[in-house]
Amino acid sequence: MLRIGIVGAGGWGKNLVRNFAQLDGCELVAICDVNPGTLATYRASHPSVEFTTRAADVFANPAIDAVVVAVDAGSHHPVVREALLAGKHVFVEKPLTLKVEDSVELVDLARRAQRRLMVGHLLLYHPAVMAVNELCRAGELGDLYYLYSQRVSLGIIRSNENAWWSLAPHDISAALWLFGDVPESVSANGAIYLQRNKSIEDVVFALLRFRDGRVAQIHVSWLDPNKSRRLTIVGSKKMLAFDDTVADEKIRIYDKGASPRPGYASYEEGVAVRSGSILIPNVAMREPLALECLEFRDCILEQREPRTSGTDGLSVVRVLAAGQQSLERGGVPVPLQEVGDVGRPRSL
Repeated sequence: MLRIGIVGAGGWGKNLVRNFAQLDGCELVAICDVNPGTLATYRASHPSVEFTTRAADVFANPAIDAVVVAVDAGSHHPVVREALLAGKHVFVEKPLTLKVEDSVELVDLARRAQRRLMVGHLLLYHPAVMAVNELCRAGELGDLYYLYSQRVSLGIIRSNENAWWSLAPHDISAALWLFGDVPESVSANGAIYLQRNKSIEDVVFALLRFRDGRVAQIHVSWLDPNKSRRLTIVGSKKMLAFDDTVADEKIRIYDKGASPRPGYASYEEGVAVRSGSILIPNVAMREPLALECLEFRDCILEQREPRTSGTDGLSVVRVLAAGQQSLERGGVPVPLQEVGDVGRPRSL
């Protein structure tokens, strides 16, 4: 039985409370939130749980094996650090931290303490995205050329982080997972319309360049008339589109492609274009967050690294940091070496 303490129970935290309270093999021991009113909403439904407004109470509780952190991103580093120092396994929502050096410290601290550090990159636990990854690994699309993603809608508009840090971690983590590598450089351009006094970008277009020539383009915005959660992958054999806004048929595989034919002078003769059928795979859906919580439980009980480990979270933070520097420099490409040592994500 894995005994859980949750720090941060409002907002997204309420979904973590619900899932861990229902998860077999887990016991929800304590809930912490700085807002007493938030705690009051749980007392009737969780009579055996301890409630506190002090995170230190959770860390000091010897009955707790693991801590789930769902506080604001700016507080991730100190909260996770104290939990690890107290000997707890830690699940923390994305991004791991807001600074590369803080993420490096947490990854190193977890390693030295022999504790599991998992980052909540939820998209990698989406059954459809897991199916996309399996298709890519099986060579269904051939060699992967490029991908692009769009994560836009109207709201939620943040005042303490821009659209890049708020929305892009989802798609960055997916790009790194699907490509099995980290980019060499990141270039990003954005625009500020709503909060000019705080220099908070509402829309960002970013390009991740990988060492083998592949690219990933990411478009994020909270100032858009349409809600779009799309990912498109182009391969040498086939192409794939994932749309998370539709209820079913989330994946479409297009038997389409183009290949050069050497020795021909004209375009019409020199490029062979193929347009075949469309395949819609059947994907059994489960709540991604339930699968993510299950992975946290299992990685601790099985003494293994999680799919989205602290090292993977660090890779995403490095891409975010490089993109932020590019935004501040007017869109010039920023090598990841400029934001710290970089290696392949551990779990790939």
